[in-house]
Amino acid sequence: MKREILINANPRETRVAIIEDDQLVELLVDRPEARRMVGDIYLGRVEAVLPGIQAAFVDIGTEKSAFLHSSDLVYPEDEGDGDHDDDEDDDESEHGSGGRRRRAEAPQIQDVLKRGQDLIVQVSKEPISTKGPRVTAQVSMAGRFLVYMPFAERVGVSRKIGDREARKRLRAQVEEVLPKDSGGVIVRTVGEDVTQETLERELTTLIGQWKRIKRKTHFVRAPALIHRETSLTRGLIRDVFSTKVEQVTVDSKQVYNEIIEYLKGIAPELIDRIKLYEAEIPLFDQANIEQELRDLFKRRCDLPSGGYLIIEPTEALVSVDVNSGRYTGKKDPEKTIFKTNVEAAREVARQARLRDLGGIIVCDFIDMETKANRDKVLQELRTHLGRDRARTKAFAVSELGLIEMTRQRVRQSHLQNMTEACPTCHGTGRVFTAETIARRVERSVRKAGLEGKKDPMVVRVHPDVAMYVLENEKDLLKKLEKAVGFGLELRDDPLLKPDEFKLVVKSAGRDVTQQYAVA
Repeated sequence: MKREILINANPRETRVAIIEDDQLVELLVDRPEARRMVGDIYLGRVEAVLPGIQAAFVDIGTEKSAFLHSSDLVYPEDEGDGDHDDDEDDDESEHGSGGRRRRAEAPQIQDVLKRGQDLIVQVSKEPISTKGPRVTAQVSMAGRFLVYMPFAERVGVSRKIGDREARKRLRAQVEEVLPKDSGGVIVRTVGEDVTQETLERELTTLIGQWKRIKRKTHFVRAPALIHRETSLTRGLIRDVFSTKVEQVTVDSKQVYNEIIEYLKGIAPELIDRIKLYEAEIPLFDQANIEQELRDLFKRRCDLPSGGYLIIEPTEALVSVDVNSGRYTGKKDPEKTIFKTNVEAAREVARQARLRDLGGIIVCDFIDMETKANRDKVLQELRTHLGRDRARTKAFAVSELGLIEMTRQRVRQSHLQNMTEACPTCHGTGRVFTAETIARRVERSVRKAGLEGKKDPMVVRVHPDVAMYVLENEKDLLKKLEKAVGFGLELRDDPLLKPDEFKLVVKSAGRDVTQQYAVA
């Protein structure tokens, strides 16, 4: 698979595009006013302990207190070592728990934490919507080849290293250089072919970094930030850039120099793959991806054969509907449906990464007759989800023909970050029709008449509603005047929203809309 990374950077924004087989699959955006928090380590202060939900709120200095669940506290681990392949954490996830195993009967959170207690915590999920950040006490520190976990007690290897002999070798190498009682380690995917000396050098660096963080807690008062995760570009180079990436193209001299300096210390053999882009045409325009980014939040997403997806994010989940569109195939309808669904499975996996969707995603594929075809579509989806750096899981096709999946959510999606709810429709995407507003005006005026109102009124409406009344209900005001016994005047007001109207007492200029408004 051909893979390349494009970095467009300026003082106000850094955008990173990851391209696989000439297709945009991932977008990362970092802005100074919305800095990424995942991986940051704080000395927090416990604000409240809630035994009923086995959780605590921790003040880390952010607008909303951080949420800490009892499962994210540090507990003594089970005894025994052995080969723990089945429960090893996938290193590609951001600051996960590192595959730690909880004791069967862990203490209650109220027996471990007390209000006012200081606690070292790490952000595992950024504030989303109305929720504050989520934190864990199970700190993990990511290097290029290793993830060091001060409170764990074993060595694991990334699941993405499939060769069993390589896994055993790496585990043995790390166990040999890991000081006794100094924590646990996961070997990352890119660490498969590195030497023991390299692993030891990085482990020493990470342990030293943790010791400095611990020392810092003695000189600050909670809440305080005691370690900031590396920048977006450095983190990307650390986590993603390897021999599997053909090229990294950067359009900022400053960022280019930073990357070169960073690579000198961790992977000098990759320096020649970094290219500085200096042409006049903007980098993302040159790569033909700027238009795709502009279309990022459209509901409709077209498929190669003529089918399309409708992607609808909601508060609880993201729904994806698959349609055959103009693609009608030849003679066999099952083949037509199968081909559309296979294309849709690939695109669902790509769009989940590209839009940074998180949580529950429900996909309504076109109904297929045969179980074999349903299984093939599910396998296609899982194969392409396997390229995702976030943890994902796709479940079997349900009785309703739906495929439910989950995708790790550590921050708001691009839709939540880059857009805001429309002030007219308040996020519904719909406004009342002109006819509906005319009926609401009619009911409100009649209500005023029933309450004995006699002063003439001005009815202010959006120009579209005024035009509807003049073209389709010319005698509306005359009928209303006769019914209520006072004069009415219709005026258009371009400052009003399409489904907004005002009732104003003509003599006093007083707005009485709220007094007489009805549904």
